[in-house]
Amino acid sequence: MTSSVPLRIGIVGAGGIVKQRHMPGLRALEGIEITAVANANLASAEAFCRECAPEAKVYQRWEDVVDNDQVDIVWVGAPPVLHHDAVCFSLECGKHVFTQARMAATLAEAERMWEAAIRFPELVTAICPAPHGMKHGARVTQLLEQGAIGRPVHAVLHSFNAAWLDAAQPAHWRQKIEVSGIQILTLGIYLEVLQRWLGHIVEVAAHGSVVIPERQGYEVRTPDFVNVLARFRSGLEAVLMFSGVAAHAPGDKLWIYGSEGMLSYDFTTDEIALGRAGAPLEIVPVPSAMQRGWTVERDFIAAVRDPSAARPRPDFTEGVCYMRVVEAVWESLETGKDISCV
Repeated sequence: MTSSVPLRIGIVGAGGIVKQRHMPGLRALEGIEITAVANANLASAEAFCRECAPEAKVYQRWEDVVDNDQVDIVWVGAPPVLHHDAVCFSLECGKHVFTQARMAATLAEAERMWEAAIRFPELVTAICPAPHGMKHGARVTQLLEQGAIGRPVHAVLHSFNAAWLDAAQPAHWRQKIEVSGIQILTLGIYLEVLQRWLGHIVEVAAHGSVVIPERQGYEVRTPDFVNVLARFRSGLEAVLMFSGVAAHAPGDKLWIYGSEGMLSYDFTTDEIALGRAGAPLEIVPVPSAMQRGWTVERDFIAAVRDPSAARPRPDFTEGVCYMRVVEAVWESLETGKDISCV
């Protein structure tokens, strides 16, 4: 499909992430039309269109956005609970489909999405990538492949914030299992990143707790913090710590310790530090050619227009891989046992 042919996008779930992150990227591209929008309710969809897509038609039912001859691409910005149904129905209707992260509410749903994508290989599918580590991630991969720290042996990651510390606040939608599914804090985000850099996780043991079990009458079941011991296929073991109730929390950071040194990544500053054994710690320069900006919308549209173009990542296979680990973390939390992810 050439760039001279307009691509018509239908949006299912037009919340803040679509408005703030995806719409600027889509509006910067030529030959893109937003033709249909459905949101949590009609009023919010109309408000979105007034501000961001006055040319679009508003629909009460998201299914009418998908099963629509004025839509070529379905852009799913809804929470995880809707991803499975919207993605699978979109593919059945012959639409390319981009879905917001995290992939799905459950592993079983993610696997069905993956199977549906396999049945329709001519249609482009993708999950919104985590921006964490995106800027300099290629440099991290290069350093590890070059053996800059020898054989990676163990790693530590912390991702703390105080977003859920105020007990007087209502439950956030990310704390509601019926909306967000088995997702916990930034666990899925960093599993996506770590498995890209370090390979697959094959076993986890997890401990965590709900610190504030009730919020304005709502029973919270999603942990407020979780600590995960993860074993990778390579033999590397990592301690992964996540919290939404950490006052004065430091920025998110990863340390990878190897047989010949240490490599760290600061996810707040995108700064890479490298310390070889017996040498001082140094900040690693990143050539501009290896730096990646946010081109998610452009990459997806390019793949739709040109079947020979690279398919955007993460794809549904990568999504299923991190969903397997997320589910294993939940099972470990519930059983107190080490759980295999393979």
